[in-house]
Amino acid sequence: MIIFESLFLALAILLALPVAILVLQILASLLPYKTRKNVITKRPSIVVLIPAHNESSGLVPTLLSVKSQLVAGDSIVVIADNCSDDTAKIAKALDVVVLERFDEVRRGKGYALDFGVRYIEKQSSQPDVLIIVDADCLLEDNALGRLAYESVEQGRPIQALYLMNSPHGAGLKTKIAEFAWVVKNWARPLGFLRLGLPCQLMGSGMAFPWQLIQQADLASGHIVEDLKLGLDFADKKLAPQFCPEARVTSVFPINNDGVKAQRTRWEHGHLGMIVKDGPRLIWQGVKSMNLGMLSLALDMCIPPLALLMLLVLALSTMAVVGMVFTLKLMPWMSALLILAILGISVLLAWARFGRQILSFSSLAYAPIYAVIKIPVYLKFIVKRQVEWVRSHRD
Repeated sequence: MIIFESLFLALAILLALPVAILVLQILASLLPYKTRKNVITKRPSIVVLIPAHNESSGLVPTLLSVKSQLVAGDSIVVIADNCSDDTAKIAKALDVVVLERFDEVRRGKGYALDFGVRYIEKQSSQPDVLIIVDADCLLEDNALGRLAYESVEQGRPIQALYLMNSPHGAGLKTKIAEFAWVVKNWARPLGFLRLGLPCQLMGSGMAFPWQLIQQADLASGHIVEDLKLGLDFADKKLAPQFCPEARVTSVFPINNDGVKAQRTRWEHGHLGMIVKDGPRLIWQGVKSMNLGMLSLALDMCIPPLALLMLLVLALSTMAVVGMVFTLKLMPWMSALLILAILGISVLLAWARFGRQILSFSSLAYAPIYAVIKIPVYLKFIVKRQVEWVRSHRD
């Protein structure tokens, strides 16, 4: 029984760390925050790079949204990457630079981005800032300008607030997924911002000083290339900063297969990074006294919210069984304390960021939603997704 208690306590400590970081981020996100004012006055020149793989159905709104925020000297480059539809034709009709790339071996967003950067560096003039926007996103007012100013002023990558909205008529599962996305992409990075800490790159709405992105290792088939890129910059003590004043939005796929493929790619890639690189990056941040790397590594090691909830619930169930058989409160109460703290933090995040997405009664469905996702996490163990796959949206 002593061995079992020791094993239980070790598991509790292992789970307490990501829960503690999550709680810290959510509590900090509730603190008052004053919007920064830009110091530089001259607007930096911008190239917006849009990777697009079979995006003909939704590309036009994205291009119009981006074009509405360009000024003289700015431009758009669309990478029609391994397309089998008329993505390139549609983009050309809107008078933007279109590069077509075909490579059945080197597939993925990272390769497309590298292709675009290498094209830009061959031009007679280079931009001050490169901004990456996915081909299914819309920009809110002045998002490009704000990102460009912040990127030049801080001399590092800047990440916009990137939100995924539920489509009209979406079911409860998608609404819960939207809330989980808000916690991950809004509450958590906002909390770190208010603590003076960096954020992860999120894939769209990312701005880079040209000299930095030109030297970055983009040509990668990594299925979470944005997460890897942000950690690469953190290693150089240029960790990305969050800019919630610049907002980029997209919509979850309506197609059920698209939703499943998208979430599987994100979550398997994230879990793969935790297992493979998490402890190493944490130690690297401590050893080099690199606070940006350490904070991003700790943030990365927070599992997806549904999985974290499942793990804490499983540990709490073990705790109840342990209390029944041993008639003791410790160490079993530690798991119940972790569960209570996690539950309160999720409620606080919902009250601040999720009330317009979910009702309180709908939020109670979240544990069932987490249980439904168990096959996705089991698949990570037996048949992990390791290749980049575009989500089907139609």
